Amino acid sequence: MRVTKFEHAALTLQSDGRKLIIDPGSFTLPLADLAAVVAVVITHEHPDHWTPDHLDRILAYAPGTPIYAPEGVAKAAAGYDIIVVAPGDRVEVEPFRLEFFGGSHAVIHESIPVVDNVGVLVDDEFYYPGDSYAVPHGRDVKLLAAPVGAPWLKIGEAMDFVLSVAPGQAFGTHDMTLSVIGRDMGRARLKWAVEQGGGTFLALDPGESTDI
Repeated sequence: MRVTKFEHAALTLQSDGRKLIIDPGSFTLPLADLAAVVAVVITHEHPDHWTPDHLDRILAYAPGTPIYAPEGVAKAAAGYDIIVVAPGDRVEVEPFRLEFFGGSHAVIHESIPVVDNVGVLVDDEFYYPGDSYAVPHGRDVKLLAAPVGAPWLKIGEAMDFVLSVAPGQAFGTHDMTLSVIGRDMGRARLKWAVEQGGGTFLALDPGESTDI
């Protein structure tokens, strides 16, 4: 399986010639290659994780593409056919197996409502938590996409999240709000955390890929 990072939180996973798109949002440039898209996963309703423009472009290219997301996205994306998923749900969309975790977005501030959020485990190998520190307990994660910058993120908590997951490899995501200096500082902290479990850190920039 090939995992490609795009701007901010957007990711694609490719296996057997087919593609899964995760969180194409407002800080992400239009995805150029939509060939063989079989599904979209949106972790939560905030616009940096999905936009109508992205969904319209995907659906125009591949009509009927299933979109999996929590209840909050179904309400925010009225007019789109959202397949609602919740923590504990498992979905097969060939060739991918999806399992969902968590349930809630990390707290930004007590004045800001907490929205639905699901982390997604793909093929029991790749995990992305969305905007949360939800740990896929009992799962042997080979590759982790770990948030490195956000209004809700404290780097020490992000490090603890990586320590808890203890993946074989990790890379930083959710990073477009950071300066280059801030991003690199965050990456260095996550690198330390993944190495404590014997893993390695990948410094992926938008458009770069790695294989599991």
